[in-house]
Amino acid sequence: MKFFIDTANLDQIREAAALGVLDGVTTNPSLMAKEGISGKEAVLNHYRAICEIVDGDVSAEVIATDFEGMVREGEVLAALHKNIVVKVPIIEDGLKALRHFSDRGIRTNCTLIFSAGQALLAAKAGATYVSPFIGRLDDISTDGLALIEQIRVIYDNYDFETEILAASVRHTMHILHCAEIGADVMTGPLSAIKGLLKHPLTDSGLATFLADHKKAAQAVA
Repeated sequence: MKFFIDTANLDQIREAAALGVLDGVTTNPSLMAKEGISGKEAVLNHYRAICEIVDGDVSAEVIATDFEGMVREGEVLAALHKNIVVKVPIIEDGLKALRHFSDRGIRTNCTLIFSAGQALLAAKAGATYVSPFIGRLDDISTDGLALIEQIRVIYDNYDFETEILAASVRHTMHILHCAEIGADVMTGPLSAIKGLLKHPLTDSGLATFLADHKKAAQAVA
């Protein structure tokens, strides 16, 4: 499973990259705004900065909702860096844009996926990734993980190359369940990734080892 971090914060991206397990980054306009990034050139420069940190795919989202606007914005984004993946919403003009980009070798991430039907259409249109938002489905008492399972079965039935990118991941159990059911990628906060490190027996075991080492060292002295 690939690990992406969902943020526009450069310090968090650097910290995740330093762990040695980071494969990419997803961002969106809300995350950019959270970091105080506004204006076209500032946003484009921020994407460039992210690409300099991460040797992997960086999803950059179009703002337009019409076909011509998405194509125009997507081509600008794709030209920024070889790591850029153009993020497109699953709407009618977005579906057309996915096919346009796919036919021209521009990689895409189809976002705001909430049903298997949407994921099927995106794969048919040539999306590189689809992003089912499992956390948001959980928020409305719907099983987001069941959606991942359904998409996995459909994609395997027909050998679609589109990768399932589990988005809106909230915590470590989301990550583990996504790994169990075959999501290709997960994207979530740094806290969820680092949470996989934690176990009380690891902490207590390390404390015991260090205490025993200290005793041994004192005995030798």
